Amino acid sequence: MVKTLERREKQREELVAAAERMVAAKGLSGLKSRELAREIGVANGAVFNLVADMDELILRVGSRTLARLDAALSAAESDSAPSPAETLVRIAVAYCDFAAENLELWRALFEHRMAPEKPVPEWAVEEQMNLFRHIYHPLAKLFPKWSADELSITARSLFAAVHGMVSLGLEQKLIAVPVAALRDEIATLVKATIKGLAD
Repeated sequence: MVKTLERREKQREELVAAAERMVAAKGLSGLKSRELAREIGVANGAVFNLVADMDELILRVGSRTLARLDAALSAAESDSAPSPAETLVRIAVAYCDFAAENLELWRALFEHRMAPEKPVPEWAVEEQMNLFRHIYHPLAKLFPKWSADELSITARSLFAAVHGMVSLGLEQKLIAVPVAALRDEIATLVKATIKGLAD
């Protein structure tokens, strides 16, 4: 029984890793259960013995992406930034760099939609919300008199502004912006926002 569980867990890890490679190469629309089954050496139907459905598989791929994004933002934070404001700039630029370097996996985080009647699992929500600490903590140092609600709303708003710039800037159409220029523009946006909040 123990060996069966271990084998199943190993196959699940192989499945998620294969799905991650497939999304990175082809985007979310390129994720096919039949190809995944072939890659990890199981019958097509056996994929859904390892995960409940494609939603769970995509969320587990997203979990790996979020973990790497978390590590990238943590590295930016610990880079001896001279001030909380500079920390926020570095985090924003690190977010841009991560998106550019992991484009399809990053896009998949936002493209995936659960069915309306199907809630996102609590573990996945917690992983997403945990990332806001990278913005929240520097803001709390900058504005120590603000309430937790004020800090939370501002953290989300700042993320939305940076994410919007990254999303549009990396769009592979007419509005695409070179990454170096996009990094500079994001830094300018964050600095201007912090200055505006402080005034």
